[in-house]
Amino acid sequence: MIWTRFQRLAIATFIAVELLIFVGAAVRASGSGLGCPDWPFCYGCWLPPTKAADIDFSKLDLEKFRKKAAQHGRDPASITEESLRTEFDPVATWIEYLNRLTSLPVGFTSLLLFGASFGQLKQRRFGVFLAGVSAFALVLINAWLGARVVLSGLKPGIITLHMALAILLQCVLVYAAWRGTAMPWHLNTKGRMTAGLRMLGWLLFLLIVIEGVMGSQVRELTDALAKSHVGELRSQWVGELEQSWVYLIHRSFSWLIVACVLWWVWEAKSVLKKVGWLEWGVVGIVFAQMFLGLILAHVGIVRVAQVLHIGLSSILVSGLFLWLLGATNRKTDGSAAVAGGVPAPTR
Repeated sequence: MIWTRFQRLAIATFIAVELLIFVGAAVRASGSGLGCPDWPFCYGCWLPPTKAADIDFSKLDLEKFRKKAAQHGRDPASITEESLRTEFDPVATWIEYLNRLTSLPVGFTSLLLFGASFGQLKQRRFGVFLAGVSAFALVLINAWLGARVVLSGLKPGIITLHMALAILLQCVLVYAAWRGTAMPWHLNTKGRMTAGLRMLGWLLFLLIVIEGVMGSQVRELTDALAKSHVGELRSQWVGELEQSWVYLIHRSFSWLIVACVLWWVWEAKSVLKKVGWLEWGVVGIVFAQMFLGLILAHVGIVRVAQVLHIGLSSILVSGLFLWLLGATNRKTDGSAAVAGGVPAPTR
C-alpha cells in the first residue's frame, strides 16, 4: 500500500518513541541515571569522555552534581573530583548520553506531526487532528515526568505512570498512522468481522495492559533492590521479589495471557482469510515474553532480559492495538468519497 506523508511522519515518530523506550529501559536496568552529572552537557562536553583521565573538572559544576546525587539517596559529601575519577564508568556514561540523544528525534518528529495534524482538518479527519495534538502534549508531559523518574525518593507509582503514558502515546501514534489516509487498512476477512473475535481481541488487550502495569510496579521493586543490595548478585533478588504479591500475580498472570492469545488466534483462523504476520507477531511476542519472564524468575534479574522484556511489551501493545483498529467496520471518510475511493488495502 502507499503511505501518505502524514502516515510516514506518524510512523517515524512511533519508531523514535520505541527506540527511546528501549534505551530508557537500558538506562534503568544498568543503573546509568548518574552517568552524566550535568545537563545539557555530559561532563561539560557535547561528547562525553571515554576514560577518567579525559575529564576536565573545570567544566563541571560539582555542586549541581552533589544535589543530583542527594536526590538519588547518596551522601553529597562523597562527591569529589577524586571519587568521580575513581567511579567513572564509560559504559554508564554513554548509555545515559545515548538516552539523551534518542529523545531529540522524538521531540522533533512529534513537533512536525503536531504541525501536520492541522492539515488533517481540511480532510475532515478531526480524530487524526486530535491524535497529532495529543501526541505532542504526551511527549511534553512524559519528558517532564521522565526527569522526575530518574530521581529517587519519589512515591511509588511514578515509574508506572511514566510507562503508562508512553504506552498511551504509542497507541495515539498507531491510530494517527492508521487513520491518516482516505482508506484505512482493514483485516481481510471471509465475511464480516465477528463481534466475538473483536471482543476477544479487546480482552487480550486489556489483560496485556494490566500485566504491563504490574510489570512496571515490579520494575520499581527491582530499582529499590538495586539500591539496597549493592554488590550482591542479581540472581539473589528473585527471593526478595517473591515476598511481594504484585510480583507473584504478575508472574502467574502471564499464563492467562498465553491461554487467551491462543484462543484469539484460533478464532481468527475461522474469521480471517489468512492469519498473517500481525497475528503471528502478537503470538510470537507473547511467547518471547514468557521465555524472558522465565529467565528473570529462575536465572536472575538479567539486565538484557529486563530491557527486552520492557521493550517487547510496548511493541506487543502497539501491534495488538493496530489489529483492533483493523478489526473495525470498513468505512471511508469524506475525502475518499470526493476522490471516488478505492477498495481498502488488505494484507
